[in-house]
Amino acid sequence: MTVVADTSALVSLGCGTEASPVELLTDEYSVVVPETVVVELEEVAAYDDEQARAARRVLDATDGLTVENVSLDADFPLDDGENAAVALANERDASMLLCDEFNKIGLVHASLDDVTLVTTPKFLLVLESKGRLSPSEVETALDRIGEIRSWSGNSYVERVRNRL
Repeated sequence: MTVVADTSALVSLGCGTEASPVELLTDEYSVVVPETVVVELEEVAAYDDEQARAARRVLDATDGLTVENVSLDADFPLDDGENAAVALANERDASMLLCDEFNKIGLVHASLDDVTLVTTPKFLLVLESKGRLSPSEVETALDRIGEIRSWSGNSYVERVRNRL
């Protein structure tokens, strides 16, 4: 099963603690990312904060990722990483697009051909349903990621918490 991931989702997964969700992602799926996403991860990693450390953890795990070039739709109103991830997911007929663009998630969803859109909170719930993470590990990951990524009050996160 092929998963295409965008920068924001990979940084979120890189915020994990003991059980790295990035490693769980690459263990469970064939993960493909646009080269634009790798460039964005390198840009984020250049800072000196928790998100930068998360981006570096993802870059350290790129052996488990396939990196591909894709043409961007210049008229697509998302940043280049999300634009490239949507284009690659459609081009590769991926099973899932892992994306945390919560502010424009409807646009991302409407732009996908036959690809399931999954946010990081939902992906953590999938890992829990597969027995790869316990409910308490998902809670811990949501707390950690939420603190670093400013997810306070995020309805997607709260929906996942309610399902644990």
